[in-house]
Amino acid sequence: MKPITTLLDRDNTLEHAVLPEELARLYSGDLRFPSHDDRPYVIGNFVSTIDGVVSFEVPGKSGGGDISGLNEADRFIMGLLRAGADAAIVGSRTLREVAPGHLWLAEHIYPEARDHYARYRRQQLHKPGAPLNVIVSGSGAIDLKRAVFRTPGVHALILTSTSGRELLERNGVATLPSTEVRKMKTNDGRIAPASILKLLHDEFAVKLLLHEGGPALFGDFIAHGCVDELFLTVAPQIAGRDLKRQRPGAVAGVAFLPETAPWLNIVSVKQSGDHLYLRYNFAEPSKRSR
Repeated sequence: MKPITTLLDRDNTLEHAVLPEELARLYSGDLRFPSHDDRPYVIGNFVSTIDGVVSFEVPGKSGGGDISGLNEADRFIMGLLRAGADAAIVGSRTLREVAPGHLWLAEHIYPEARDHYARYRRQQLHKPGAPLNVIVSGSGAIDLKRAVFRTPGVHALILTSTSGRELLERNGVATLPSTEVRKMKTNDGRIAPASILKLLHDEFAVKLLLHEGGPALFGDFIAHGCVDELFLTVAPQIAGRDLKRQRPGAVAGVAFLPETAPWLNIVSVKQSGDHLYLRYNFAEPSKRSR
C-alpha cells in the first residue's frame, strides 16, 4: 500500500510517538487516544458514500466493503483501529451483514499488515491477545455457527436480555468455550449504552472501545453522549435513496433538533486517491460553534 497523504492534522502534541515506524509511515502520522477514568473511550468507525449512505441494503451487498469499494487504505485504517482497541462492538444486524467467517481483528480486515499490527499491539501498547468481540442483541436471535463464536483465542461477549439469554441457551451457547453471555436490563428492547460501558470498564478492563455499528446502535450511543470520536471514510460514489428503500446513514433511530444536534471538531483529514479519511471528536456542548 502507498502511504496515505495527510492534508490536515491537529493532533500535533509533542508526546512520544505511539505508532511504530512502519505503521506511522503508512498512516502518515501518529495515532493517540485520551482515556476516561470511569468508562471506555469510544471511537466509531464508518465508511460512507458522498451522499451519506453506509449500506446499500441489498442482499449480499450490504457491507462496508461495497461502500468503500474494498479500498485498501480504508481497510488499513480499520485494522489500525482494531489493533489498538481493547474491544470492538457491533449490533446483531451488523453481525448478519458480514461474512460468516468475519472476526473483528486487525489482521482479518487487512492481513497484509498482520505482523506490524501484532508488534504494535504487543510491544507499543502492551495489550495481550485479541480485542474482545462484543455483540449486542436484545432478542438473542443470532447465528452461533459464525466464526466469532467458535474461533480459539477470540473471546466473544454477547449482551442480551433475559429472553435473549434463554434463547441462546436453548441454541447451545454453553457449549462454546470462548463465548460468554451477559444478561442486561433492557428498555423497549434496547440496552442502555451507559450500562454497556460500565460492564466493559468494570469487568473486562476495556479502556478503548471501537464501535463499528450498525447505525441504530451507534445512534443510541451518540444520543446518550457515549461516543468520543468518529473516524469516517468518504468513498467517491453516490448511492441514492428512494421512498421504498431508505438506505441508512451512520446514525439511525434517533433524530436531533437544531438545539440538541451534536457538533464535531475535525482532528485530521487524510487522502488516498479519491477517498477521504476524516477524524472528528465530539465537541462539548459549551464549546459548540455555529
